[in-house]
Amino acid sequence: MKSADIRDKFLQFFSSKNHLVVPSAPLVVKNDPTLMFTNAGMNRFKDIFLGNEPAESPRVADTQKCLRVSGKHNDLEEVGVDTYHHTLFEMLGNWSFGDYYKKEAIEWAWELLTEVYKIDKDRLYVTVFEGDKSDGIEFDREAYDHWKGLISEDRIIAASKKDNFWEMGDTGPCGPCSEIHVDMRTDAERNSVSGKELVNADHPQVIEIWNLVFMELQRRSDGSLEPLKAKHIDTGMGFERLSMVLQGKTSSYDTDVFSPLIDFIAKETGKKYTRGDSKQDVAFRVLADHVRAVAFAIADGQMPSNTGTGYVIRRILRRAVRYAYSFLDRKEPLLQELAEVLIAQMGGFFEELKSNEKLIRDVIREEEEAFLRTLAKGIQLIDDILQNTKDDRIGGEVVFELYDTFGFPVDLTALILSEHGKTYDETAFQKALEAQKKRSRSAAVQDTGDWVVVGNYRATEFVGYDSLETEMNLARYRKVTQKGKDFYQLVFDRTPFYPEGGGQTGDRGYVEGEGVRIPVIGTFRENNLIVHLSPKSPEALPAAVKGVVDAERRSLTAKNHTATHLLHHALRALLGTHVEQRGSLLEKDYLRFDFSHFAKVTDEEIRKIEQAVNAAVRRDIPLEEFRNIPMAEAREMGAMALFGEKYGDSVRAIRFGESVELCGGTHVRATGEIGFFKIVSEGSVAAGIRRLAGQGARSTAP
Repeated sequence: MKSADIRDKFLQFFSSKNHLVVPSAPLVVKNDPTLMFTNAGMNRFKDIFLGNEPAESPRVADTQKCLRVSGKHNDLEEVGVDTYHHTLFEMLGNWSFGDYYKKEAIEWAWELLTEVYKIDKDRLYVTVFEGDKSDGIEFDREAYDHWKGLISEDRIIAASKKDNFWEMGDTGPCGPCSEIHVDMRTDAERNSVSGKELVNADHPQVIEIWNLVFMELQRRSDGSLEPLKAKHIDTGMGFERLSMVLQGKTSSYDTDVFSPLIDFIAKETGKKYTRGDSKQDVAFRVLADHVRAVAFAIADGQMPSNTGTGYVIRRILRRAVRYAYSFLDRKEPLLQELAEVLIAQMGGFFEELKSNEKLIRDVIREEEEAFLRTLAKGIQLIDDILQNTKDDRIGGEVVFELYDTFGFPVDLTALILSEHGKTYDETAFQKALEAQKKRSRSAAVQDTGDWVVVGNYRATEFVGYDSLETEMNLARYRKVTQKGKDFYQLVFDRTPFYPEGGGQTGDRGYVEGEGVRIPVIGTFRENNLIVHLSPKSPEALPAAVKGVVDAERRSLTAKNHTATHLLHHALRALLGTHVEQRGSLLEKDYLRFDFSHFAKVTDEEIRKIEQAVNAAVRRDIPLEEFRNIPMAEAREMGAMALFGEKYGDSVRAIRFGESVELCGGTHVRATGEIGFFKIVSEGSVAAGIRRLAGQGARSTAP
């Protein structure tokens, strides 16, 4: 069965069980500070589990793009070394939000695996949670009883909290789970040793393929558990592993998910993939895996960069280039051509790959060329070191500087040194590396307390389009500590404060009631909540308060936001319709606008762009706002969507004359309020991406 058919059969099966099939959420997570990337199928549904938003449907099925290369789930250094770790993978899942529970989840999983996919029942084992005394949770008798009606009891295994209790993180929704394992060994091996003994024993051919999570509890910050308001089903089945099982392969890299990529690498490099553990075979797997992660990330709006999520993507890309350079003797760009193979293979189902094909290839090519130059420079630096020292052992601090400052891979440094009969001080290198990691961790650590619930309000109503102050009620708050300083996060039933999003910075101001006033120093979204950040505790506030937005700051920011809409329209009119927004930053003092374009914007073009924007300013074009309109209606109006953003069925459209965009931000009532627009700089951000900085309000740009 081809992998595309495997995916289709999963979605069709659950569609027949009255599940709403939804598209994958983007890889890059927005509005959740606890995650860089989507690393599990449940991430997108966290708000539903927490009770912050209603479910679109009580039953949902999907295939979710996941990336595990940061934080708790970091498989990057394992990828390629073995035959089953991946950075990017698809997670097939079915979900019940307070609807069906263990019985249906178990029966449907068994039906799909044994009747639709025709997996031999004698190769399957299941696990159930054995209970945990420290948490006061008993053996999952309910799941056990459902399973024993489908599979012999000697194939049902009681497993510990480590393997069979799923938690979202240190806090949050959690619950017992039931895993389905498959034994892929030969008949002779199975007759020799029972598969039951190898379940959860890290055997490469006795593997978990599906995890059924029974989400019924919530972990609090003190470690205690409390029941959720409703019981949910959260399942995840690895698409690549399932393809391996159904195609009778011993490695997911041998399935048709990866074979077109590996065949292309062999053809282009003249090397042979032998499915072994040599550095050459590892390089094949690294390239085939990493091109998927990089291409999908770019398609979802994340460009390689030197910070945050962008740095992770750049690191993945450079790891692939390094393996091709060192072990496949490839000294020219290869990944951008490999991306073309990937897009042809998967662009039919994941349309974002096809629609962003040129951008993906251009960005990858420029990144490859830049890092190949870095490799050449690093080799020259090592040559200089070798010529200037007679020691057989190079200092670890020197190797760390090559790694940290120039991005030169440590193993490549070691390889070059060994060719000259030299080594380096690994202990000193590791000490320097650990010191750097410690600095990074300490900067990012945040101690977050539990929410203190004051009022029973599910989500915040935003009223800031129409008013800069309003009466509101405190719904919940919690204390957070970072870098030794205490802050408080506050949520209200309604708010005039715009939360950071779409490039626009969050509002500031204050909240007051009965002689008590506390400042709001920032506003942002966390999942589906609008969170107000304050350095002062809200405990002295009454439940009913008034929120007041800093009007001048909001006004200046709105002017810059509207200016970017006019700028976007002018760029497309003057440079071509290939221009699309690729990111923005909208502050009170300046604006920054990134867009797709293949060449430097000339001084003459900048002059014409400024003239076009200022002409629109002088026409004093009134704002036309369309709230909560169907997406189809917005499309008919010609509204442009932002790259990397996902939209619901109802959207908000903003029109200033011929400029029409989907937008959730705040704007001026008419373009004349902007006063004057000036571009102050132009430059490159990435391959095919230019950046303009300017000001759309009477203020000083930095």
